[in-house]
Amino acid sequence: MTSIARKMTGITRRAIGIAAVGALCSGAITATPALAQDKINWKVQATFNTGWPGLGDPIARVSDMLKRATNGRINLKVYEPGKIVPPLEISPSISAGSLPAAYNYMAYDQGRIPSAVLFSAVPFGLEPQEYAAWWFEGEGSALAEEVYHASNIHPLLCSTIGPETAGWFRKPINSLDDLKGLKIRFSGLGGQVLDRVGASATLMAGGEIFAALEKGTLDATEYSMPAIDEILGFHKIAKYNLFPGWHQPSTSTHLMINLDMWNGLADSDKALFEMACTAATLRAFTLGESLQGAQIKSFADKGVTAAKLPDSVINELKVTAAIIMQEESEKDPMFAKIWASQQAFHDDYQVWKELGYFPRDFK
Repeated sequence: MTSIARKMTGITRRAIGIAAVGALCSGAITATPALAQDKINWKVQATFNTGWPGLGDPIARVSDMLKRATNGRINLKVYEPGKIVPPLEISPSISAGSLPAAYNYMAYDQGRIPSAVLFSAVPFGLEPQEYAAWWFEGEGSALAEEVYHASNIHPLLCSTIGPETAGWFRKPINSLDDLKGLKIRFSGLGGQVLDRVGASATLMAGGEIFAALEKGTLDATEYSMPAIDEILGFHKIAKYNLFPGWHQPSTSTHLMINLDMWNGLADSDKALFEMACTAATLRAFTLGESLQGAQIKSFADKGVTAAKLPDSVINELKVTAAIIMQEESEKDPMFAKIWASQQAFHDDYQVWKELGYFPRDFK
């Protein structure tokens, strides 16, 4: 072979090698779209109005975060309460797969899943930071999965806010006798406690409460924190807003996803949902905490009196609540298991809280 031929052969080999590398790189580039994750377009039913700060707007925040983080690949179309299914039908619809997901208040499942209420609100139970710690660092999320995976639903904590008020009343509550015979809108375990002490508690959707107060169908009501109750207009009729929210030291709401759909997501998409809900939980808490002081300060101009329930009333309600919790635990093993977990977590947390934080009445 001549030297010229050898040079040509070397050039040819180098050209083939460069072309092969180029082909591999080109293949890697063109393969990328084939590996791209699928678009997610889900209808999501909200339990609370998405304009309500801390309570309802976290799901709107989650939807916005996921859409921006994925450049529109994950799109959650959020529907206001009742637009797809009624609140009490949300979980069955998710289980069946007819509804991909919902931002739901688990207490509405109490009739079919007694222990579900413990993930929403518990009389004299965990405060918001305490509930979040129990959920993320304790047994909370694992227990919720144990309960809801059996119904083909995967739960993610998406909001925890501070205590509700003890209610809006037409006149002061000075003793337990003042609650007897009172027609009051109350939900969950707190409603059971009031029934036991002689009140008549009924569950009613937020949008129906004002009209019931106006007509006298209700004597009193609770619903949420003062800034949300302001939107609903309770202060126009019931002029006594009483504290503290013994029945609901925290309110927690969850993104509930059909388990089959959840399992079908890529791990990276699961992580995006988890991050968005964790961020929304913190923002729900901070937003809720930021609004209430100014709201209560505005009461004087509206003729509203903010006052605390007498200690004697709170103590009697606490005794009754303990009886209710014991009875519910005896009826349902899962209720007992979750309640025991919350109590154990609270016992440990309380040691830190009492030593580490200033007393609440510190001046």
